[in-house]
Amino acid sequence: MSLESVRHFFAEHAPDIDIIEMPESTATVELAARVHGVMPGQIAKTLSLKVKDAVVLIVTRGDARLDNRKLKAALGAKARMLSVDEVVNWTGHPVGGVCPFGLENPLTVYCDVTLRGFDEVLPAAGSIHSAVRISPQRMAELTAAKWIDVCEAL
Repeated sequence: MSLESVRHFFAEHAPDIDIIEMPESTATVELAARVHGVMPGQIAKTLSLKVKDAVVLIVTRGDARLDNRKLKAALGAKARMLSVDEVVNWTGHPVGGVCPFGLENPLTVYCDVTLRGFDEVLPAAGSIHSAVRISPQRMAELTAAKWIDVCEAL
């Protein structure tokens, strides 16, 4: 169902973008980078967080990690990662396939500025075997994402 919601999203909003399906799992940054033959930083990982009463998504480069001080300053409160069940309930996507496209519920999406270091990134596409190739700017435009600086590249 999740991959199908992403298919529907792209058919409606960006029919020029193809979903890449692979037989191998791409559920982690390391696996996805290996399967797609790119640097780990080019994998756009989507983090699902609860900030106060809101659930938000932050898309960042695969080799970055959240900086809690920056996150609190940008969003006005501490954040916590969602549990596996919460991720599925809020996004409709399984952990390892979470992306900002074809969401189960409307969520605020943020793109971390570290993504701007790449011309093309590969976020998941609703399953642990799918992804898309997209520019960070186009991803932000398609998801109405706001750019923020809350991560540190490793």
